[in-house]
Amino acid sequence: MGRRDFIALVGGAVAWMLPARAQTMPVIGYLGSENPERYSSRLRAFREGLAEAGYTEGRNVAIEFRWAEGQYSRLPAIAKDLASRPLNVIVAAGGAEVALAAKSATATIPIVFEMGGDPIALGVVDSLSRPGGNLTGVSSLSVEVSRKRLEFMHEMRPGTKVFAVAVNPTSPTSNSQLKNLQTAATSLGLELVVLKTSAEQEFDGMFTAVHEMRAGGLVFSSDPYFAYRSQQLAALAVRHTVAAMTQSRDFPLAGGLMSYGGDFNQSHRHTGMYAGRILKGERPADLPVQRVTKVELFINLKAANALGISFPPSILSSADGVIE
Repeated sequence: MGRRDFIALVGGAVAWMLPARAQTMPVIGYLGSENPERYSSRLRAFREGLAEAGYTEGRNVAIEFRWAEGQYSRLPAIAKDLASRPLNVIVAAGGAEVALAAKSATATIPIVFEMGGDPIALGVVDSLSRPGGNLTGVSSLSVEVSRKRLEFMHEMRPGTKVFAVAVNPTSPTSNSQLKNLQTAATSLGLELVVLKTSAEQEFDGMFTAVHEMRAGGLVFSSDPYFAYRSQQLAALAVRHTVAAMTQSRDFPLAGGLMSYGGDFNQSHRHTGMYAGRILKGERPADLPVQRVTKVELFINLKAANALGISFPPSILSSADGVIE
């Protein structure tokens, strides 16, 4: 066999082998409640965790995305569509509504969820230490600390007795959060005005109502829909001169007053690490649900000055981030 014929034969063999190798690359199905732009910082943290487990998108793992564009009602259908694909694992990141949609879509494909609520109370898993079935994941304290935001706001404005609370009625955790907030309000001797919204076009009217009722501030319940719209909410808070507080640091970074909630970078990074471990052969039933217990407080001094508010020393000293 001549040298040229040998090279042609080897080249043909390599070309024949490449598609077969590509087919063996594991595939992650990623289910999200929003879109890639709103998830950008979370996706960055997820990919960091995936890399720590030894996987890089496009090199030794593929990722197939499905996005609900902020409409929770779409999640069950797109989760079912995603589960119909040949996947090695599904990542359901960004809240209880995503985890529940993924769980309803498949009982066989491994699922790694990321959420702020209690996975047991919401029926996602039966146990944190041994979740069983095909689900495991990461849970933060964002939902559990909703009442703490009201306490912070009351500490900021102790002479005010009326505060407003924003709740997304389509969220699986809305009722439990509202109950906790009302309990906190009763213990503090406060009156709560509950404002329910799940649409961006209602945000402006909500801030107008808070300003007109002269409430001491607006406290947002923990919900991804609010967290992913931090810039819009911060701009409205500034425009309507409303003291507001959300779960996400993105809110004070965008000009809002305060935030208190779980460290989303840490929870999404752990989600990537768990997805990688499952790709390596571990079973979700044997991986305990991780609890990210770090809760971060961010405050914006410029926003406080514009509102004529002075942060008490107790809040200033405990802040994880201070925006000048």
